Amino acid sequence: MTENGEKKLGRLQRVDLREIWASEAQGFTPWLAEEENLAVLAETIGLELELQAQEQNVGPFRADILCKDTVDNHWVLIENQLERTDHTHLGQLMTYAAGLDAVTIVWVASRFTDEHRAAIDWVNRITEEGINFFGLEIELWQIGNSPIAAKFNIVSKPNDWRKTIRDQAKSELTETKQMQLAYWTAFRQLMEDSSSFVRCQSPHPQHWACFAIGRAWCQLVAKVNTRAKDIAVYLCLQGPDRTPHYHLLHDGFREKVEGSIQMPLEWRELPDAKESQLITYMKADPADRRSWPRQHEWMKKTLETFHRVLGPIIKGLDATEYDPDASAG
Repeated sequence: MTENGEKKLGRLQRVDLREIWASEAQGFTPWLAEEENLAVLAETIGLELELQAQEQNVGPFRADILCKDTVDNHWVLIENQLERTDHTHLGQLMTYAAGLDAVTIVWVASRFTDEHRAAIDWVNRITEEGINFFGLEIELWQIGNSPIAAKFNIVSKPNDWRKTIRDQAKSELTETKQMQLAYWTAFRQLMEDSSSFVRCQSPHPQHWACFAIGRAWCQLVAKVNTRAKDIAVYLCLQGPDRTPHYHLLHDGFREKVEGSIQMPLEWRELPDAKESQLITYMKADPADRRSWPRQHEWMKKTLETFHRVLGPIIKGLDATEYDPDASAG
């Protein structure tokens, strides 16, 4: 405190990256792959990431850090440098994009040159929606003797709005598709205006929208059905462990889940399909724009409830604990 009672502010001091990490492979990459640090990076670019491996081959490629986007299960490849960007890493990133159908590539460096920033901006303009590039500069800061803190700054990112407009221009949307795009655009605006902790992706002209719940192959889905005149929110379980995960959730947590969510729930294993579901419905006509505020409020509340109740459980499920015989009994 100063003499007049005002709080004294500290002074930020920049810390050189090399003072903390002498090596990219032995220091910087393992630090970035730690859960809390990866979460900061993910929050910066608006994704929810689950670490898969470090220094991992992806087909013919090798990424510093390999993650899954828990919304759509697409690969997220992270390349990191302690120095400024260079042509070698740019070439690697272009090779990744050319060899993978759907991928997000994150390039982290101490500084981006103007040429490399322009190159990433250009790639984001010309690529299809399935390929996304982010350029991030990392800084280290300290106040006095406080712990050193890392900060990520976005220097280049995909322009989702531009891509959405461009994709629409390629083919005229039907009246139904236009309605769906408007529906999810309005819903995303509500979620952002209310600062919801459930993160929305870019709206698309389709009857569903996906939301991360913190684990790959598991996600929340909201959907609309103009024929049945209903809307729904459900937990979607996919992937190689979806059957064990479904039974572990159903057999071990059903009473807790139903008591906490307090909505009519339908448990759907769907053994002949590609996913299992835990779903709840609301009767409403998605084509009736006058009722969108009511529909969106219900959808927001339901998504937040599902995320709050199911998220911690889903993250703790261990497929190796599943006993088919016990479940069948």
